[in-house]
Amino acid sequence: MQQLSIIVNQNRKILYKYLTGLSDDELFTIPKGFNNNIWWNIAHVVVTQQKLVYGLSGLPLNISQQLVEDYQKGSFPKEKPNQEEVEEIKRLLFELPEKTQADYDAGLFTNFKSYMTTPKVELNSVEDAMAFNVFHEGLHLGSIMAILRAVKA
Repeated sequence: MQQLSIIVNQNRKILYKYLTGLSDDELFTIPKGFNNNIWWNIAHVVVTQQKLVYGLSGLPLNISQQLVEDYQKGSFPKEKPNQEEVEEIKRLLFELPEKTQADYDAGLFTNFKSYMTTPKVELNSVEDAMAFNVFHEGLHLGSIMAILRAVKA
């Protein structure tokens, strides 16, 4: 599990660079042919990690219900987030994976509800959820790269 944490942390560093290095126009524009923007993809990976690992383990999420509603699977970008929300996502990008690793090491994840993901990968343990999360974050990094190309075109 340590290697999965390293991979997630590396991906989060890349996401952070996008979040801090792009203009508002680049972050919040939804290009033609897309249904979301770079900002939504970054916030979505924060929410999804919590739902996969904590939610399926029957534990409380470490994020607000509002973030869940705004960025969970099936949601779409709404208005531009305020600066407080942007700062919160910046913080959560790194804080949550660290907490997850600590909680895993402490043996907190004792119950898990099996779940079939959209790509038809069945998750039967917290380890499965953590591994799938790496795949999920990679998909969204690819989406971000495609959206940025479209925005700059």
